Amino acid sequence: MTRRFGMRVSALLVTTALAVGTGAAAALAEPSGPDISQVTQQRTLLQGSTTASYYWDDASGRAGDTGLPASGIPMRKGLIASPSWPLMTEGYVVYKGKKAPFFVGDRGPGNPSNNGIMLDLDAKTFAELTGGRFNSDTLGVDGIGGEGHIKIQYVITKWGNGVGKKNHPVAFSTGAWSRKDRNPAKPPVDLLALAKAKKAEEAKKAEAKRIAAVKAEEEAQGGASVQPASFDTGAATTTAARTETTDENGHTGTALALIGGLAIVGGVGYLGRGHLRKVVSR
Repeated sequence: MTRRFGMRVSALLVTTALAVGTGAAAALAEPSGPDISQVTQQRTLLQGSTTASYYWDDASGRAGDTGLPASGIPMRKGLIASPSWPLMTEGYVVYKGKKAPFFVGDRGPGNPSNNGIMLDLDAKTFAELTGGRFNSDTLGVDGIGGEGHIKIQYVITKWGNGVGKKNHPVAFSTGAWSRKDRNPAKPPVDLLALAKAKKAEEAKKAEAKRIAAVKAEEEAQGGASVQPASFDTGAATTTAARTETTDENGHTGTALALIGGLAIVGGVGYLGRGHLRKVVSR
């Protein structure tokens, strides 16, 4: 468990609302943190790894806590401290396959950040990731053998609007937490998204090539393919020339020439372009 030893900036002033009526007391309005339930589905703006400690400052003075978090938002699960990221920055951490969302609501660690401990998780999230139990009396995590630091991966999905460094974390002592960063880190390349986009583009080109090949084949055949047609056998549907022919062996046949577009051969109608001739032997 890491303490900041006075490295916290002053908490923001909380708003008050006066109750209406004689002798009414001022009511304290507690600010609430952002809804971070969907941060793991948002776009990745920054990712990296670091060592994380844990803390729980509920302003009770127990276990050496230093008061309300710097954002003025009461301590809660998902509220973490960063030595350099802007307050209200959102993201999530990953530890042994487990993901936990967070928002930056406090400053810290202080001195430990000089030694590479760049994140202070809330004790409840730390307990959830490590399989421990949050102790509401000691504000610590039980059942993990006294372990207070873990190696985690972090992903930023939304930067806060205030002062602070919008890049990989740096030690509190650098003062980066107090300066406005107008040049945030460029989002990492999403290789999976690029692969999906490339596959979609290849499929689009293949389909265009297939359509072009079909059209070229139709044009080479002089139009649409020959297809069966539906017709009324009792009605005259076209004009055709019928002639009798005799081959060299003395067999007689009938030649049917399509003039209008529909030819009837053996009781089946066929559509075609131009002139169609077929000899049907008797």
